[in-house]
Amino acid sequence: MQIACLPIPIFSITPRASVPSSSVSSNPRRVFNPASFQNPRPSFFTLSLKRSHRSRTGFKAPPVLAAMRSEEAIDDAFYMRRCVELAKRATGCTSPNPLVGCVIVKDSNIVGEGFHPKAGQPHAEVFALRDAGDLAENATAYVSLEPCNHHGRTPPCTEALIKAKVKRVVVGMVDPNPIVSSSGITRLTDAGIDVTVGVEEDLCKKMNEGFIYRMLTGKPFLALRYSMSVNGCFLDKIGEGASDTGGYYSKLLQEYDAVILSSSLSDKLSSIYSQEETNVSIQPIQIIVASSNAQQSPILASSNMVEDSGLKVVVFTKEDMVAESGVETVVLENINLASILDYCYRRGLCSVLLDLRGDIKDLEVLLRDGFEQKLLQKIVVEVLPEWCVKDDERQVALSMDWLESKAVEDLQPKQLGGNVLLQGYL
Repeated sequence: MQIACLPIPIFSITPRASVPSSSVSSNPRRVFNPASFQNPRPSFFTLSLKRSHRSRTGFKAPPVLAAMRSEEAIDDAFYMRRCVELAKRATGCTSPNPLVGCVIVKDSNIVGEGFHPKAGQPHAEVFALRDAGDLAENATAYVSLEPCNHHGRTPPCTEALIKAKVKRVVVGMVDPNPIVSSSGITRLTDAGIDVTVGVEEDLCKKMNEGFIYRMLTGKPFLALRYSMSVNGCFLDKIGEGASDTGGYYSKLLQEYDAVILSSSLSDKLSSIYSQEETNVSIQPIQIIVASSNAQQSPILASSNMVEDSGLKVVVFTKEDMVAESGVETVVLENINLASILDYCYRRGLCSVLLDLRGDIKDLEVLLRDGFEQKLLQKIVVEVLPEWCVKDDERQVALSMDWLESKAVEDLQPKQLGGNVLLQGYL
């Protein structure tokens, strides 16, 4: 069962006791029991982040106390999942900042909610505390990422929580940012606030895998996407509805900061964008590799159409070229995947999607770099219900004799109408 969005002025949440249906029907304020919701499957994305400052000790509790803690853990997981749900409302809008959601709970009721909407704007904790007002005093604050403890473009969230006099803070995961990592938790505990860390940790990590990878490695998170037939042929197409609102491809373009495309798609750039309503103004940067003037011409010819659509296009080229309106050029003597990712990192991008569509032969060098230099972390494969024959013009021949056997971890299938979407990690 999916957890519904619960607007604060209308609903209250009482997690520890189920309520008879008669009381729900007679009272306009609905009451939900989070224990009735199935805990979602743990994320298959795992990174080694240090857990610290748990407020729970390791002694063996008496049966009654153990039962109370078990019930409390169910409550904590429920509210943390709500934090994640809130955070995802800003998908595609916060980079290079992470997605963060916050919920303030008092007397088993949610009294405040918030999420970080965009880099440079207040963090999730600030919005949630504003929403809660005076009710935040002696309440529990749930936040999907460790509260910051430094002055950046916004003041420290730790000080906001301390000033609001919250009694307890539950953190989904430690912030991998070196200027934060554990310092926010330390500040809260030093102020006498009870802190619990690691609730629904895998779920919180999965939501910010690009941000985490960038912080830990100094490189953007790179994923590979392609379509194939049931007999293993590459297909220059995506499934029906995949580009529409709610389609997997539309959501991918929303989630990733940049997408690397074949130069053969240069006349179709204005049609490659996310349809998701929460991301109408922020689209991934489109990266094209042009190694000759012949390849550059169609890109320049479509520049006006690109400018009108509000998309950002970056062309990597070995030769100087006049930059048309709406197109940025990057001249490199040696164009490879590492240099493209380095450029993306300097621009503050957290995630990049390598999309094998069009004439993917001009991306073969980048694909090879991704495997040989271990730059690829994730694969997204759409299997279409088609059988390709040898002379099928939709079949794309791509030699991979150089590719050694690679293990794919945590491969997860998902049914999309008549298609199957596979996602896994290298």
